[in-house]
Amino acid sequence: MSVAPEIAILAEAARFVPAQSAARPPDGPGLTLGTLARHLRLLAASPERWWGLVRFNPDRSVHIRVEAQPEYEAWLVVLPPRDAGRDCDCDVATLIAGEATEGAPGSAVLRPGTTRVHGQRHRLRGHGAGYSISLHARATPGHSSAGNSSSRNLEAIG
Repeated sequence: MSVAPEIAILAEAARFVPAQSAARPPDGPGLTLGTLARHLRLLAASPERWWGLVRFNPDRSVHIRVEAQPEYEAWLVVLPPRDAGRDCDCDVATLIAGEATEGAPGSAVLRPGTTRVHGQRHRLRGHGAGYSISLHARATPGHSSAGNSSSRNLEAIG
């Protein structure tokens, strides 16, 4: 059974929905962790926006700015195999390819597919025989209500 007719119907209906403004009201709440995680997932799902920026350096990790918006910024980290890692101060992150660990050597191995939420600086280390590519984001100062959350160290499954 094909789902093509249902997709065509949904696509046709979507043409009549007016575009929504991404801007929030000036007196509204700041950028939440959930909204920031959504921005990160959408960016991760659009590799055409960042894949051409990826650089592989066998001697050290590479930090690559991908997006700078008024409310948040996003960047890639490319870790070569067996890299000692780098400190990171992101609010949310997702692994795009390869394997990495956070924290001390021997920590749980991170794999692509989940969005991690952080509350403090952490150390990202390459793991495995290949390069690791991760995508990170943080709210810019003055635009985050995320810092008021008591659950910032939880992993969001997404």
